[in-house]
Amino acid sequence: MASVTYDHVFKRFGDVVAVNNLDIKIEDKEFLVLVGPSGCGKSTALRCLAGLEDISEGQIFIEDQVVNDVAPKDRDIAMVFQSYALYPHMSVYDNMAFGLKLRKYPKKEIKRRVDEAADILGIEDLLERKPRQLSGGQRQRVAVGRAIVREPKVFLLDEPLSNLDAKLRVQTRTEITKLHKRLATTFIYVTHDQVEAMTMASRIAVMNQGILYQLDTPQNLYDYPDNLFVAGFIGSPAMNFFEATLKKDGGNLFVDTGGFSVKIPDERKDVYMPHEGKAVVFGIRPEDIHDPKYEAPNIIGEKVEGSVEVTELMGNEIFVFFKSGNYDYVGRIDPRTDFKMGDKVQATFNMANMHIFDKETELAIR
Repeated sequence: MASVTYDHVFKRFGDVVAVNNLDIKIEDKEFLVLVGPSGCGKSTALRCLAGLEDISEGQIFIEDQVVNDVAPKDRDIAMVFQSYALYPHMSVYDNMAFGLKLRKYPKKEIKRRVDEAADILGIEDLLERKPRQLSGGQRQRVAVGRAIVREPKVFLLDEPLSNLDAKLRVQTRTEITKLHKRLATTFIYVTHDQVEAMTMASRIAVMNQGILYQLDTPQNLYDYPDNLFVAGFIGSPAMNFFEATLKKDGGNLFVDTGGFSVKIPDERKDVYMPHEGKAVVFGIRPEDIHDPKYEAPNIIGEKVEGSVEVTELMGNEIFVFFKSGNYDYVGRIDPRTDFKMGDKVQATFNMANMHIFDKETELAIR
C-alpha cells in the first residue's frame, strides 16, 4: 500500500502544456478520481505516474521514493485501460497469469493469485474461455483481474467503463467500489463522467486545460464549488447560470438578471453587500427549482415567473425547461406537477442553496 504525490508536475508536448503545475497528495488506500472534459490532462497525469510518459518538470513520489527515472515495471503499479488489451489466443487464466509468468513466479503462487482474483471478481467459471467468448463486462473483469494478481501498491484505472453499456456501467462501478474496499489499496481513477466520480471517489480532482481547478470530497465539490467551471461540471443536469447584478433596495439585496429579480436571504446578505452594483453570475441547481405546490416546507423560496418550453418525464421526477426573459434553465420537478408545455407558471427557487460568482474572475463569492 502506498501514498502518491504529484509535486508541481508539468508535462509539455512542444508548446502545449498538457499537465500544468499539478500538486496533489493522494493518501494511502484513498480512492481518488481525476475528472474533467476530454483533453483536460487527466489521462496524461495518470500515464506520467505509470511511467508511460516522461514528465517535463516536477517530481512524482510513490511513498517516499521519487519515481521520475524509475522504469514502469519497477514502480509497483498496475494499470487498467479503456481498451481491455487481452491476448485473443490465450485463455482467461493465461491472460491473468501472463505478467506473473514473465516475472518467473512459482506456478503454485500464480494459481493462488489467479484463483483469488477470479473469486473476487466472480469469473471463476470463465478461466478456460478465450476473450472472444466473453461479453464486454466479462472482458473488463478479466482486465481488472490481471491487475489484481500483481498485488500492486497502486491501481491506476483509465476510463475502464467507457466501452460498457449504461446498465453495465452502473453495475461495474459498484463492483469497482467494493473491490477498493476489499483490497484496501490506493486507487487512482480517470473518467470524464462526473456521475462516476461522484459515486466512487473519496476525493475528486477536477481538471481543465491541464490545471487542477479543485480537489475535495464529492459532497463539498457539489455544495461549495470554488469557481464557475467546477459548479457547471459537477451535477447532472448542470447548474443553471444567469448573468446578473447585485442591487440594494432598502435594507434588502437582490439578484437582478434583467428577466427576473430574486431576494438574497437575510442571513447571507452581509457576504454579498460589498459587491452591490457589481456584475456577477447567479447559479441555482435544477433540484433547487420547484413547483410551488410541492416545494419542501423548510426552503427559502423566491417565486420566478416563466414559461414552460419542454417537459421530460423521468419517472421519479420531471425535467422542466423554463424560459424567463432571455434565460433558459431547467428544474428537476416533483412528478406530481401539472406543468405543461406552453404554460405560464411560477417556479420556486430555493435561495438557501444559491451560488454567486464574480463575473470577471469566475470565482465563488462566499
